[in-house]
Amino acid sequence: MAGYICKRVVAALLTILLVATITFLVMNTIPGSPFLDENTSVEQMELMVKKYGLDQPLYVQLKNYLVGYLHGDMGTSLKMQKGTPVADIIFHQGKFTLSIEVGLLALLVTVVIGIPLGCIAAYNRGKWIDNLLNVFCTVGIAVPNFVVASLMLALFAIGLNWLPAVSGSLENTRAFIMPVCALSLYYACYVAKLTRTSMLDAINQDYIRTARAKGLKTGKVVFKHALRNSLIPVVTYLGPLTAGLLCGGFVIETTFAIPGLGRYFVSSIIDRDYPVIMATTIVLSTLVILMNLVVDIIYKIIDPRINLTSKEG
Repeated sequence: MAGYICKRVVAALLTILLVATITFLVMNTIPGSPFLDENTSVEQMELMVKKYGLDQPLYVQLKNYLVGYLHGDMGTSLKMQKGTPVADIIFHQGKFTLSIEVGLLALLVTVVIGIPLGCIAAYNRGKWIDNLLNVFCTVGIAVPNFVVASLMLALFAIGLNWLPAVSGSLENTRAFIMPVCALSLYYACYVAKLTRTSMLDAINQDYIRTARAKGLKTGKVVFKHALRNSLIPVVTYLGPLTAGLLCGGFVIETTFAIPGLGRYFVSSIIDRDYPVIMATTIVLSTLVILMNLVVDIIYKIIDPRINLTSKEG
């Protein structure tokens, strides 16, 4: 296990380096400048370009970025909060914290609702409750989350006045309800359908027939024996999903005016704020890679027959 984890860590570092390089090269091919403004003269723009080293060759700029990251320096914002360290913007101004809070709650709702609904549908295969859940999950997957968010705003905030229309910095519990529900609906429905499919496949396996032949009740067979083996596809999906949720859904954050990392990332792309783009991309990539490693370890817990050391890093 230790050798496998070491190989994955090395592969993760190389992957992050590749992602950072590709991101840097792509964002520098886009025409325009982060200092392009109607109030900025040509002389001022040239001074700013020279100040931040953007007049140097691309390979020199890339080297400076990567060396800075090795020393914990993510650079400074060029446009959105000019002169402010990017690390402070992401980690100390609460943007990443807000995204983590919303993302973790959305993940919790996804797991708590999605997996049980999938089990119930599989347990009642072909019955009315299975058909009802299938319709509900299909609608939940088909409707985009910005439509769900808009409908919730119109109904619960404007129509019934039960919940705050603008969540802002999420200072109270009620402010979390609509963003979390709108963000998690699609994923909960998808996890439910994925769990149902995996459960039905597991139910038809020989070991399930053997358990039934021994006289075990259907509920125990389904929820104890079949569920454990059917969770592997679900865990595979939840790995990268967790990383995405933790970095925030920019549509949801924009709809509810939440100043999280996802919304800030989109704004940085529009403003061509290079250091912010690089930092948010690397943070997201690191989370995805980390969650994939966690998923592989969870595989071993769910099914001890899996031998991680035999996999290629």
